[in-house]
Amino acid sequence: MTDKSPMRRNPVASDDDEYGEPVVRLVIYNLKEDGGKDRPGGFFPQDWEEAHQFLAGLKPDVLLRQEATYSHLRENARLKAAGEILGMRGYLARNGAGRHPTALFVRPATFPVSERVDYDARFWRTPPTIVSARFADVPETEVLLMSWHAAYNSPSGRQREADEVTAFVDRMARRGGGFIGGGDCNEYPVPEGEVLVPEGEVQPPVDWSTVTDTRHLHHRTTLAPDGSRVSCTYWDRALETVGLRDAARYAAHELEQTGALAATAGHDRPDQGGPIRIDRPYSDAYLTRAVLRVRTHRTPWSDHDAVETVYSRRLFTQALRREVDPVPSPQWAAFPPS
Repeated sequence: MTDKSPMRRNPVASDDDEYGEPVVRLVIYNLKEDGGKDRPGGFFPQDWEEAHQFLAGLKPDVLLRQEATYSHLRENARLKAAGEILGMRGYLARNGAGRHPTALFVRPATFPVSERVDYDARFWRTPPTIVSARFADVPETEVLLMSWHAAYNSPSGRQREADEVTAFVDRMARRGGGFIGGGDCNEYPVPEGEVLVPEGEVQPPVDWSTVTDTRHLHHRTTLAPDGSRVSCTYWDRALETVGLRDAARYAAHELEQTGALAATAGHDRPDQGGPIRIDRPYSDAYLTRAVLRVRTHRTPWSDHDAVETVYSRRLFTQALRREVDPVPSPQWAAFPPS
């Protein structure tokens, strides 16, 4: 149930989102614990209300949500209400070992055909929401959309989950379709992929010798042969190796938008190493050519920032028709595709 009382802190989308051409917008947002429990009387929490009004202002065509903790209650009441606020069709994943399921919203005018993809959820702590969609301008080509939240507590578990993502990437590559995914990776980008931008525009790698939260140390690192702790980067390496591209890295390196690599979480956690870029958007190497801009939005409702990726609709169409060159694999990927 929504509350009609005035909003208390509701930033609005910036007016500088004018690109001189039609665009497709992707937004990733991990809303901490779905904004909280319902208020007395069955009203949704104010943080949840304000966050979704803000997201609606960004006008996403695809919204990848994490921590949709209470969205299944009362016959998916929050999921349905969010869809009404956003003007989008919502999908909610089943729960796994964790208690914060993922969700995914699609704008019907942009993707008039969309349906949930069934899969075996046993290999995920938090199963992703996976949707097969058809873009309005290229209805003959499938676009797979995925909202993920990688395991927070297990390097080996995240490796298994990343490998499951690569299976869907392989499936779409064989079909000649498109792929867009993203969410909370709970891991770090490969440092070699960050260093080409001007100093000061990107957070340095975590110095694990300064981290005092020993549980976090165990959850986010592996042991090097010399006994030191090394940041987990398996997700980034795996996805780039199989043909996905980090849209923020592309925006920074190819479009000179160094701010695209801004940290998305950890702003208030010096005990865990400080600010980090763990919420990341990925798309296949063709669709990445359509990226116009990537930026983060600090919000008061979560410990994660919202990440917005803007694609040229014209180039998005050309990418699905394979009328653009794919973005090459980075040199540090384990097996760059030929």
